[in-house]
Amino acid sequence: MISLEIVRFEAEDEIRVRQIRTVVFVEEQGVPLELDFDGLDNAAIHAVASLDGTPVATSRMLDDGHIGRIAVLKNYRDQGFGSKIVSCLIEEAMNRGFSRVYLGAQKQALGFYSKLGFAPYGEEYMDAGIEHIWMAKAL
Repeated sequence: MISLEIVRFEAEDEIRVRQIRTVVFVEEQGVPLELDFDGLDNAAIHAVASLDGTPVATSRMLDDGHIGRIAVLKNYRDQGFGSKIVSCLIEEAMNRGFSRVYLGAQKQALGFYSKLGFAPYGEEYMDAGIEHIWMAKAL
């Protein structure tokens, strides 16, 4: 069974978020730990997707509608967890009355975010040695 939760970065929820992001960003993509955990997590809301009680994906949203740190464990990719986790935060943004959400997409994931209704804007930029571009979605 798949479950989606909106959580804060504390207690057991912090542990679940840290485990997923450390595997995906730090171990797989080589992002330095201090860049991934940038001090903004306590102010953000986080979404966690679990399959049969096992956390498999996470993401966060800042107070200005910036969605980021979207991570799905390797064995669970291409099964819809990325879409579910982003959609969960989009729904939360709508509940909070946001007029838009935005994110910095890794260039290789442009198609994924486009399918979710995000449109690119601005110039490409490098973040943690990975090419990105800004994308936004009106709500």
